[in-house]
Amino acid sequence: MKATGFGRVDFPVADALRAIHAANPHVLMFGTDLPSTRAPRPFETRDIVLLVDALGDKGAEMALWLNAVNFYRLSGNVV
Repeated sequence: MKATGFGRVDFPVADALRAIHAANPHVLMFGTDLPSTRAPRPFETRDIVLLVDALGDKGAEMALWLNAVNFYRLSGNVV
């Protein structure tokens, strides 16, 4: 599941990230949504900060990198 477009939604993103991560920490992958111009607020660095604050260091590492590496089988199973 791709976590992106935080500027498009009207619900607490951090709560949604925590719920998805709690259900299955291996499915969440962060995306910037760039070069989208349709969002009321485009991607900002604070979106990554929000994700780290919501999921903690290990959860953020999974969503920002490890889950995609495993999903796309870039270098074998790293988890």
